[in-house]
Amino acid sequence: MSVKVGVVGVGAIGRNHARIYSELESAELVGIYDANLEHAQAVAAEFNTEAVADLEELVSRVDAASVSTPTITHREIASKLLNAGKHVLVEKPISDSVDDARAIIDLANEKGLVLQVGHIERFNPVMSQLEERLDSPKFIECHRLSPFPKRSLDIGVVLDLMIHDLEIVLHLVNSPVASIDAVGIKVLTRREDIANARIRFENGCVANITASRISPERMRKIRVFQSDAYLSLDYQDQSGWIYRKDGMEIGREEVRVEKDEPLKCELSAFVDCAAKGEQPKVSGQQGAAALDVALEITRIIEESA
Repeated sequence: MSVKVGVVGVGAIGRNHARIYSELESAELVGIYDANLEHAQAVAAEFNTEAVADLEELVSRVDAASVSTPTITHREIASKLLNAGKHVLVEKPISDSVDDARAIIDLANEKGLVLQVGHIERFNPVMSQLEERLDSPKFIECHRLSPFPKRSLDIGVVLDLMIHDLEIVLHLVNSPVASIDAVGIKVLTRREDIANARIRFENGCVANITASRISPERMRKIRVFQSDAYLSLDYQDQSGWIYRKDGMEIGREEVRVEKDEPLKCELSAFVDCAAKGEQPKVSGQQGAAALDVALEITRIIEESA
């Protein structure tokens, strides 16, 4: 039996949630809600579902829902769904404060419900290649660049873009953070639009992460160095190379990636977890850990400014 799902907030991101839910055999898209009812109706017509005028109406219809509204509203909306016994996927960042994130996590645990955070790159097919080949990363370098998005302007580039790489790095390194250095610059908004963070972990690994939303080009790349290999992977093209020492030379081997749409993989996994009551790949706790580091980076940037 398919899981009855809905989407709260159908802007650029939420619209894609609605699109994919409408395509999944394991899900039945029973409705969407947005503060802009006219826009919601247009999206609903596109994906053969219904736009409801009241959030409570959507909550009453679903077994599970995506929350893709402005970050500041995540706690209120996620809590409303969880209190009604509904499984929740909340888009990243999980919240705009660690206290709110913990409140959402505690409520989901209390109710015994699935809480997944929308860190989409964890479902990118290149991630399995990283996980299979890494055992002790020593240095990680990430670049995530994009043109000005004209969305998510309520948060800076650290919470908008860099947080994807922060969650991945925390997952790969699996060690407490020892220190952080960071710099950021405001260009087109009131918050940082380009930022760099250098994170040192207690196990000795160092990560250098750059994010920009004012770049003329798009780039989503990660390079990981460990004692016996160096991996260079492209999230965008879903491709990569692995370099290994071969005698006195460096050998290069293409990493073969079975390409797929990360958001489809993410939402399919969420629906499956909701149906079975299983722990998601990116839990509320993991989302909160990434948020905690992102907020510390933001604090350092603001103080230096």
